[in-house]
Amino acid sequence: MLEFSKVLQRLSNEAVSQPGKHACLGISFFEDPGKLESELILLREIISCYDEYGPALNFFPDITPYFSDLLRQDAVLDTEDLWDISAFLNEADGFSTLVKEIDPERFPVLKAMNAELAWPEKFMAALKRCLGPTGEIRDESSPGLYSIREEIRSIRQLCAKKVNESLTLSNISHYLQDEYLTISSDRYVLALKANFKGRLQGIIHDYSQTGETCYFEPFFLTDLNNKLQKLKRQEREELRAVLKYLTALCHESLENIKKIFQWLVRMDFVLAKARFASKLGARPLKISDNGRLKLKNVRHPILALGGFNVVPIDIELEPGQHVLIVSGGNAGGKTVCLKTLGLAAMMVLCALPVPADEGSSIPMWNKIFVSMVSEQSVEENLSTFTAQIHHFSRFWPVLDEKTLVILDEFGVGTDPSQGAALAQAVVDQLLERKAWVATATHFPALKAYALARKEVRAASVLFDEETKKPLYRIAYDQVGSSLALDVAREQGLPPEIISRAEKYLLVDGQKQDEIFEKLNRLAVQREKQLEILQIKETVLEEELKKKKKELIRQEKVLLEEIRSTAREILSQWESRKIERKKALKELSLLKDRLGRVRDETDTDPATLSWEKISPGDKYVYKPWNKPGIVHEIDEKKKQVKIDLGGISLWVEPSALEPGGGEMPVSGTSASSFRSSGSIPLRLDVRGKYPAEALLELDYYLDQAILAGRKSLEVIHGKGTGALRTAVHEHLTNNPVVERFKCAPEEFGGGGMTEVELK
Repeated sequence: MLEFSKVLQRLSNEAVSQPGKHACLGISFFEDPGKLESELILLREIISCYDEYGPALNFFPDITPYFSDLLRQDAVLDTEDLWDISAFLNEADGFSTLVKEIDPERFPVLKAMNAELAWPEKFMAALKRCLGPTGEIRDESSPGLYSIREEIRSIRQLCAKKVNESLTLSNISHYLQDEYLTISSDRYVLALKANFKGRLQGIIHDYSQTGETCYFEPFFLTDLNNKLQKLKRQEREELRAVLKYLTALCHESLENIKKIFQWLVRMDFVLAKARFASKLGARPLKISDNGRLKLKNVRHPILALGGFNVVPIDIELEPGQHVLIVSGGNAGGKTVCLKTLGLAAMMVLCALPVPADEGSSIPMWNKIFVSMVSEQSVEENLSTFTAQIHHFSRFWPVLDEKTLVILDEFGVGTDPSQGAALAQAVVDQLLERKAWVATATHFPALKAYALARKEVRAASVLFDEETKKPLYRIAYDQVGSSLALDVAREQGLPPEIISRAEKYLLVDGQKQDEIFEKLNRLAVQREKQLEILQIKETVLEEELKKKKKELIRQEKVLLEEIRSTAREILSQWESRKIERKKALKELSLLKDRLGRVRDETDTDPATLSWEKISPGDKYVYKPWNKPGIVHEIDEKKKQVKIDLGGISLWVEPSALEPGGGEMPVSGTSASSFRSSGSIPLRLDVRGKYPAEALLELDYYLDQAILAGRKSLEVIHGKGTGALRTAVHEHLTNNPVVERFKCAPEEFGGGGMTEVELK
C-alpha cells in the first residue's frame, strides 16, 4: 500500500550486478538496533566516500552457480566459467585498490572490511598467465600446449604452401569460389564451385546453404589433415589438463573467493544506496534516543524520484505524544503525509537514506501496519468499511509499543457518527497499548478528539485562502475543514449542483466552515511568518559561525604569541639573563593573560549552573573538547572533579557543557589536579589529530614549568605511529625538554613517552 517496492526498484537500478540488484530488491528490516546502527554507520561512510572519492564499480558476473559445481569431485570449469571468475576477481581487486587509498581515520569500517579479505594470489596469477584477453587459453599455459600449437601452425603453413603450388602448376583457380584455405569439420579445405566438383580428385565434406559452394579436400592435403586431427586431439587433452589445474586452484581458494564475492556484492549494494542518496538528495537518519518522532523537511521519495516538485513537510510529535491526526480538505496532501511517514520509517529501518533534513529521527519500530481507504475488494465481496475492519482485525493481536499504525480515514463507508465513534475507540485502544498512530480524517468528532487529548497531536493541511488550492503543507495543533464544496467546484462539478448543495447545508455547518476557514487563514499567515523567521535565523547562524571562526583564529594567534613569550622568558632564565623569581612572575602574568583570552573567546553563552551538577553526570570539558564524568563536588570552592578517561581535573562549572557520550578508555591509572594548582602526571592525547595534540602538549608543558615539574608522561598510543612521531619531533625542538624516551614495555612501551624537563 505504501508502494515500498517502487523505492526498492529504483534502488536496484543503481546496482551494477545482478546479485547487487537482488540484494536491493530483497532488503528487509533490521530488528536489532545495534545491527541497524552499524549498517547506518557504513552507509554514512560510503556516502561520504562516494561524494569525496567517487569510487565506482563496473559490471561483474554472478559466479554463485560455480560454487555448487566446484563441490563435485569430477568438476572441471570450462573457459567461459573461468573467464567469469577472472572478470569478477579483476573487478574486486581494482575496487579493493581504491579502498586502500582512502583515509583510514575517516572511513574505518570500509577499511576494516577490505583488510579482512584474503586474496587467492596463486589462483589469480594462474588465471592471468593462462587466460587471454578474450577468454581463450594461452599457448604459454603449459609446455605441451605450446608445442602442439606450434605444430598446428606449421601444418597450416604447409597446407597453404601446397595449395599455392597446386594453383600455380595446374591452373585450377577458376574452379574455386575463394583461393584461400578454409576449415570444415576441423580439416583444411578449399571452397570449390559446385558445378566443378567432378573435375578434381578429393573429398567433399560439406556444402554452403545456397548449394553453390562445396568444401573440398584435395588428396594432396589428406596426410596433413590427418596429422592435424591427431594434434587437435592432443590439444584438447592439454586444454583439459590446464582447465583441471585451474579448477583445482579455484577449489583450494573457494572459501576466500566466496568471501570476496560477498564483499563485492555488498559494496555494489551500499554504492547503489550512495548513488540513490545522491539522486534523491537523501541522507541516513537516526533512531531516536528518546523515542521521539521528528522528520524535518521530509519528502515523499517516490514523488521526488519521479521528478515532481515535492513540497517538504515536517512530521513531528512532541514528547509524550504517540498519535497524529491530520484533517483538512480533500486533495490537500493528507494521504501523502501518511505515506511519506510510512515510507520514511521503512527506509530508516532498512538502513536506506531518506530525503529529510539532518537531525531527523524515528523511534525503533519493528512492525508497521497500514490500512487505506482503497482496500475495497469486489472479488472478496468486501466494501470499503468491511475491508478496513477485516484488515485491522488481523493485525490487532500483535500491536505493541514498537508498532506504527497508519490509518487513512478509518471508519468511512458507514454511518458517519458510528464511524467516528469507532475511530475514536480504535485510537483509544491503540494508545492503551502505547502504539504509534498516524491517521487522516474528515470526522468532526475525531478532530475535536485530537485537540482534547494530550497524547494526540492535531494537524491540518493548508489551502490558499484566495484560490482555495492546496499548499501541500501542514500546520500543527489545529484542525481543518474538509472544504468538500470548494474542492468539488475546483474539480469541475456543475455550478448548479454546488449551489443546491450549499442550500442543503445547515446554518451551523456554514458557521463551522467559516471558523475552519479562519483557522486555515491564520495558519497560513503563521507559516509565512515562520518561514521569514527561519530565513532570519539561518542568516544569523551563518553570521555567528563567521564570528566564531574569527574569534578562534584570533585566539590561536594570541596563544601562539603567549607561548612564544613564555619560551623567550624561559630562554632568558636559562641563560641567566633574568632571575628565577622574575621568570616565574612573568610566566604567572602570562598564565593570567591566557585565562582572559580563553574567557573572551568563549562564544558559548550557555553556562552550567552549580545546582544542576551531580556526581555521575556526563559533560564535555570545553578547553579539551573531551567527554567526562563528574566524580566529586567541592561545595566550598565551587569546583567539580571530572574524569576524562584517565585524567581527572578539578574545574569550574563554566568550563563544562552538556554532552558526553562514550567515554574514552584509559589503560593507565588516573591522576587528578586542580586547574589552578598541580598538574597530572600524564597527558593523554590518544585519538586526536596531530595539530590538536601538539597544542595540548604545549599547554601541558607550560603548566609543568609553572608547577616546577621535572618529569612527566605523554600517552599517545601505538596505532600507526604517526602521532608518536609528531610528539617526538615536537619534543625535540622544545627548549624546555632535556630528554625523552619511550616507556618500558611493562608501562606502555611505544604507546607512551617519558619526558624530562630542564
